[in-house]
Amino acid sequence: MQFRQQALAKLQSPEELDLPVRFARPQGWLVLSVTVVAMAAASVWAVTGSVASTVSAPAVLTHGQGSYVLQSPVAGQVTAVLAEPGQRLPAHSPVLKVRTARGEQVVRSLDAGRVSALAASVGQIVRTGADVAAVEKVAHAGDPLYATVYVPAENAAAIPDGAAVDLTVQSVPSQEYGVLRGHVKAVDRSAQSAQQIGAFLGDSRLGEQFTEKGRPVAVTVSLDTSPGTKSGYRWSSAEGPPYKLTSMTLATGSIRLADQHPVDWLLP
Repeated sequence: MQFRQQALAKLQSPEELDLPVRFARPQGWLVLSVTVVAMAAASVWAVTGSVASTVSAPAVLTHGQGSYVLQSPVAGQVTAVLAEPGQRLPAHSPVLKVRTARGEQVVRSLDAGRVSALAASVGQIVRTGADVAAVEKVAHAGDPLYATVYVPAENAAAIPDGAAVDLTVQSVPSQEYGVLRGHVKAVDRSAQSAQQIGAFLGDSRLGEQFTEKGRPVAVTVSLDTSPGTKSGYRWSSAEGPPYKLTSMTLATGSIRLADQHPVDWLLP
């Protein structure tokens, strides 16, 4: 009862209206001002600022027209191999001789190019449609190299024409000679299957390798040239490697994507 009487007495007593009201301290105003300024600066940066990002993907150094897989049009036994790896052939040049039930037949190249691989040997039995060679479509020894980068399809729309590309070439120690420089020449907007990639590169294994995580988009990269390097191309180091680059060399491409405003991340 004693506590109840005290509570009732407190309720009946007037409020302490004569006490002064304490406003925020100067330190509190300082913290609030700094917070407001920081939020305003962040808002301005989110709208007017830009953030650069890159995407990395596997790449291959090739000539612009790619390669093709030469298939035997007949079935039989290989009696002669008339071409060698690395040899440059005109269109319709003899590559193999095959003994068939109708006599000896010659398997010829389809287009002018360089033989990058031979899959047939003397004495081997081949069936109709069997892969017997891979031929790179290059007519002249001085034709420039390109890089084909196989980028995940979801990143293709963010790649602008002319975007800077850094290529880490597997056969070139990057710590010593740096990375190869280039710029995006074209972006194929349609995703490619393992068969399409294998047909372009002349190697079905690469087609399967590059599609392990889904069908990618092919990005053609023009390599920056430099008369002062042994390779003829520009590197992040002064001179680059002391040797020439060859086609069908694997690499990893890092492509700079289009700059984005931070506010874009908040928009659907």
